[in-house]
Amino acid sequence: MLQKTSSGNFFEDFRLGQVIRHAVPRTITVGDVSLYTALYGTRFAVQSSDAFAAAVGYPESPVDDLLVFHIVFGKTVPDVSLNAIANLGYAGGRFLKAVYPGDTLHAVSEVIGLKENSNKKTGVVYVRSTGFNQHGEEVLDYVRWVMVRKRDENAPIIEQGVPTLPKALAPGALGTACPRIDGAEWNEALAGSPFRFDDYEVGEKIDHVDGMTVEEAEHQIATRLYQNTAKVHFNQHSESKGRFGKRLIYGGHVMSLARALSFNGLANAFHIAAINGGRHVAPLFAGETVFAWSEIVDKQPLAARSDVGALRIRTVATKDKPATLFPDKLADDYDPSVILDFDYWALLPR
Repeated sequence: MLQKTSSGNFFEDFRLGQVIRHAVPRTITVGDVSLYTALYGTRFAVQSSDAFAAAVGYPESPVDDLLVFHIVFGKTVPDVSLNAIANLGYAGGRFLKAVYPGDTLHAVSEVIGLKENSNKKTGVVYVRSTGFNQHGEEVLDYVRWVMVRKRDENAPIIEQGVPTLPKALAPGALGTACPRIDGAEWNEALAGSPFRFDDYEVGEKIDHVDGMTVEEAEHQIATRLYQNTAKVHFNQHSESKGRFGKRLIYGGHVMSLARALSFNGLANAFHIAAINGGRHVAPLFAGETVFAWSEIVDKQPLAARSDVGALRIRTVATKDKPATLFPDKLADDYDPSVILDFDYWALLPR
């Protein structure tokens, strides 16, 4: 009798160049958008108000960029990271086309790197995942790497190789998902800040002040919203026997919390155009409080666009340690409280 269920791929099941077409397309609804807002309290005006979005140049409010990211990510989990120990990082992410309620997303991944760990029990899998809408148009692509268990420690790994990844995407690759913005119609009072692109300086550091405590139910709902089936987030029975003894908070949950917190100081950074890199530095657990600060790493005008400019932002999230306790607001030598180091390009009106 044929096996009807799937236990997911283990490290030795992957091959360089392997293309995986992920199951279950997902139609995004206004309900998904409302639930995302309820989970994180995100307040960016373009994604919150159809009237504001239409006034500045969108046909309606687009779906939050990270909600698009999470849904595409969730499609990949049953095939890529069901047996993961941890998702390690991201690079080269591009938001290529705006997504609106009613759009249907599906995902395809290609294995671009494999590296067995020295303990022979795990290995790191690198994939480039691409999200498509119902018209077959690319809306997002990104690279991530994840540590995956081996089924058999003695299984030989024939193909290995680590891809060369960009440290940052060039400004010329940005802005394709953003229509031309009417700056005269950008109502700063409604947006929540008078500070536009030209008001920020490279090297500036912004303490986002607020903190949010993570509840067990919230991250469980969030991960289900994205149809992310990773055991480390759901199965307390299995995770009680693991290295932490409890479920991990999905790393993307931390990204959305940090992005929502960044509104206080970056309210006009309305669109994530690219993900240069991201690292989940340490795990987060329910009951811990997330804080964040940002540094402006670079600022660039966009070719043939006088309506918006791009800020390269490094947002660092911590648990149970406010940014005021990090006087230089840097995290290269990570404090134990640092949980996320997120490097991205965001667009602001000029």
